[in-house]
Amino acid sequence: MAKKDYYQILGVKKDAKADEIKKSYRKLARKFHPDVNPNDKAAEEKFKEIQEAYDVLSDEKKRQVFDRFGYYADNLDVNSPYGTGAAGAAGGAGGFDFSGFNFEPGGSGSSSSSFRDIFSDLFSGGTSGKTTTAREPEPPRAMPKKGADIEMPLALSFEESVTGLTTNITVNRSEQCSRCQGAGDTGGAIVTCPTCKGTGQVQRQGGRLNFAQTCPDCAGTGRRREPCSVCHGKGVTPKTEQVKVRIPAGVDTGSRVRIPKKGQGGRLGAEPGDLFIITNVGKHKFFTRKGDNIYVTVPITVPEAALGAKIEVPTVEGKAQLKIPAGTESGQKFRLRERGFPSLRNPNLRGDQFIEVQITLPRVISEETKEVLRQFEKANAENPRRAMGLE
Repeated sequence: MAKKDYYQILGVKKDAKADEIKKSYRKLARKFHPDVNPNDKAAEEKFKEIQEAYDVLSDEKKRQVFDRFGYYADNLDVNSPYGTGAAGAAGGAGGFDFSGFNFEPGGSGSSSSSFRDIFSDLFSGGTSGKTTTAREPEPPRAMPKKGADIEMPLALSFEESVTGLTTNITVNRSEQCSRCQGAGDTGGAIVTCPTCKGTGQVQRQGGRLNFAQTCPDCAGTGRRREPCSVCHGKGVTPKTEQVKVRIPAGVDTGSRVRIPKKGQGGRLGAEPGDLFIITNVGKHKFFTRKGDNIYVTVPITVPEAALGAKIEVPTVEGKAQLKIPAGTESGQKFRLRERGFPSLRNPNLRGDQFIEVQITLPRVISEETKEVLRQFEKANAENPRRAMGLE
């Protein structure tokens, strides 16, 4: 067996206290965790080595075995002068001393380890014909884990989506527990998991069906270390926070604005998740949006269309002047450059505003108005349906 110096791996002295070992382990685990070092095989192997070292040195009995033999194996016994299994085999390879052992049952030495028991251990996997008790699985140890993201909707007016805005919103999130540093426990006694009551499974409901899932707090072992009294084993504590949010100009309904590290708290030093603001832009009385462009319909009179005119038109930034050329027809479109929405991809670019004119008929409010229209008809005797072969 290749020997490893677990103290050197964790960077602690051989007389280090349990708290020093735990502190050093957490620091190294955060540094080399696969989630922090994606696709880094060297970091992954280092993390496994750190985990192996801590698994031994954090357990008092395992640490005693390691301190005595220089390595740890489940079949080593710190109270035996020869160990068991692999340790006994190592002694035999160098010329085992059979003095003190009797080949007959009940002879001298049979009270501790008889000749038959030793050979039975060597060639039958260490059972010695005796009934052994299966070791209960160790409760899982918490690992560094990035916090979950949070999504929140935010309603904006049409004008606010054009100009952008900065506002404060209340976010119900969480942060890493200050007492256990996100571990969920303080390294205390092993207890029955309170979440699954020791069954290793929890019931979940999906529609009308109930189904069992592996307990998330004990990873299905039914046992865990006594939960932290502050976070109750969750590793995080609730927090209500006022978060300053800057919504950029040009957002539309469904845009996602990211606020880094304002999501749920991470565990064991991992980063918090992010906060995503999902915008919902209200409708406007006159304007409609298509991409980064703005569209609006403006009415004009018959004389304005026939003779031409300069008219005022609305924009998202106020009023603007538009020249209507003589002979303009209803439905004709005009463009005001760079009067649309700022581009989210490139703030230096901006969409346009398109204005469609609709000719409105004059209201006949007096006999004089009627006479004017009759005179106009006589002076401009034309049939707009003649091209269709109609009279």
